[in-house]
Order: sequence, then C-alpha cells, then structure tokens
Amino acid sequence: MSNRTIDALPISVRNVTKTYGPVHALNDVSLEVRSGEFLTLLGPSGSGKTTLLMVLAGFTRPDCGSLKFGDREVIRTPPHLRDVGMTFQSYALFPHMTVAGNVAYPLKLRKVPKAEITERVEAALETVQLGGFGDRRIDQLSGGQRQRVAVARAIVFEPRILLMDEPLSALDKKLRDQMQIELRHLHEKLGMTTVYVTHDQREALTMSDRIAVVNHGRIMQLATPRDLYDRPANRFVADFIGESTFFPVSRSGSDILFDGSPLLYDVPPPDTKNLMLMVRPERVILSPEGPREGTNNFTARATDVVYQGDSFLLHAALASGAGQIVLRGAMRGANVMTLPNVGDALTLSLAPEDTVLIDGSDK
Repeated sequence: MSNRTIDALPISVRNVTKTYGPVHALNDVSLEVRSGEFLTLLGPSGSGKTTLLMVLAGFTRPDCGSLKFGDREVIRTPPHLRDVGMTFQSYALFPHMTVAGNVAYPLKLRKVPKAEITERVEAALETVQLGGFGDRRIDQLSGGQRQRVAVARAIVFEPRILLMDEPLSALDKKLRDQMQIELRHLHEKLGMTTVYVTHDQREALTMSDRIAVVNHGRIMQLATPRDLYDRPANRFVADFIGESTFFPVSRSGSDILFDGSPLLYDVPPPDTKNLMLMVRPERVILSPEGPREGTNNFTARATDVVYQGDSFLLHAALASGAGQIVLRGAMRGANVMTLPNVGDALTLSLAPEDTVLIDGSDK
C-alpha cells in the first residue's frame, strides 16, 4: 500500500429490483453509502443482502434501477472496470500460487510494472500483518491467515470501494472476534468505502458505522448500531438485533397501557395500530425493596434462574398473566446474595428511557 490517502467513493443505490421468477430478491431498494463509511448489510439467509452486494460488484445485473459510484453510473459496467476490491466467504485463493502470487494477481491483470508489484505486495502483506509470508503456500496457512491474504489481495490495487461477503464465517468464534477488531482497525487506516455482508448481528454491531437490516429483499432499517439496538423500527429488527421480549399494549386517550397501568416512556410511540412494548433483558431491574418511583413497575413470580458464568438469566411470570419477562444481570457479589429462588414474588422495574414502544409488524 502506498502512503497516499485513498479517495473513497460514495455509493448511491436507487430503486434497484431483482427478481428470480416470482421471487423478489431485491424489491425497489434504495441506499446511500457515505464516502469512507463502513456499512454492513445484515439479515437472515435469503434476505437479499448478498444479492445486493453482487449488484454492487457487478456479478448480478438488476432488472431495473440505478447504481452510482460517486457521480459515475456503473449499472452496466463490468466487474473488472468498477475499481472495486472484494473478499469472498470461501476466500477464493489460488492454491497453486504462493501468498505473494495471490496478492500480486490483481496488479498483474492491471499490467503494473514488476518492480512496483513486488513493492506493493510486500506493503499489502505488512498491512494485514503477514510480512514475510510471501513465499508460503496457501495450504501452509491457518484459516485466519488465509482470510488476511484474501484481504491483502482485495486492497493491494488500492480500490476506492471494498466489498466483503461474510469473510469471517468460516472461522471459529475466538478468531472471528479477533478478526472483527482487526478489520475495523484496517478500515480506519485505509479509509475505503466498505460494504460488508453478514448474518451475525453481534459482528455487525461491533464493526459498523451504520447497519442496513435487510429482509424479503427490502431494507427494514438503516441506522447506527446504537440507534438500531435502542430504537428498532419494527418487531423484525428488534427480534433480529439482540434479545427481546414483546408485549401488546393498548391506547387509552393519550396513555399507553400495559399490565393495567399507563406506561412512562421518553420517546413517543410510532403511529401504528399494532403497537408493542419491547423489553431488553439487560434493561430490566430487579427491585428487592419494592416499586421504584419514576419507573414502570411490574409484579411477577420467578419461574427460572439460569447461571451463565459472568451473568444470570431470570425468567418471571407477570402476575397479571400478560406473559413471561426476562431479566439479565451481571454476576456481581451483591447480585449473587440477592438472587431470587423459583417461586419467589418479585418487583421488576423498567426506566422510562428503556421503555421502547415499536411497530409490532415484522415486515
């Protein structure tokens, strides 16, 4: 890699549709990716996220719509002319080539002089912490090292856009967690506009500037990780990002009622007939001394207490019969001493800022 700053490009997707027979893989998708941003496409299998990435790469031609890199329309531009680097889920490395040969391949295609190729390959390998590995064979590398080679090959020609298709899915959890941080730091160093595909919500929360949650070929919500987690647009997003319990609520004039009482909340509820209360387990407070003033308080009975090492899960049935509520807490000394037993009567509290009302639809 050279020392120059990469002039990253914004991406503009407008009204892109792709069908396969009666199935809409992409359904009128519009999306703006900022210059130098790390944006993740997150969704379940078959949601359309990989199809959208393939449209960006040029491997899939949409039925209609516009795609611009900067001011340039590229919807009909072939992949090799888009100035895009890409890493694949399988890494797609050439087993008959050395590490250096794999990384050099994009430069040879671009007819870069041999002396410059050697210099840029060495710099790219240093960037991904594989300096000195150029002569190794691919079969001599670990999974994490192969993943780094794939990244080095994608960035060696200094593309202005980097596309990544679930590059960490083949790694074990510990290495995957480590590589998430490494890729995030690499992005901060290089400044390329990066679009990253994953089905792992924790991975998306860890790495992204913003996340686009995709389902049924549509973007359900586009937001920062914190906004997505704290203020999901609908039940699908809330259910896909983190753990939640959902309860139907009702309106009475200007009040929102749950469990027979008006709720205290900070953010006004959405204008929908299908309104629900979303409860994140880590936001629920166990109140051994009874109801807390200025919060939403619920009477319940413990039905299960699960020890999980650094934390515990408490399941409780609401006294009103509205359902089960779940609380997650850290296993600190005070908590260990006050953990309830199954069958104990409880008071659970939820602060107004943690009382989130959402559209109960999943579409």
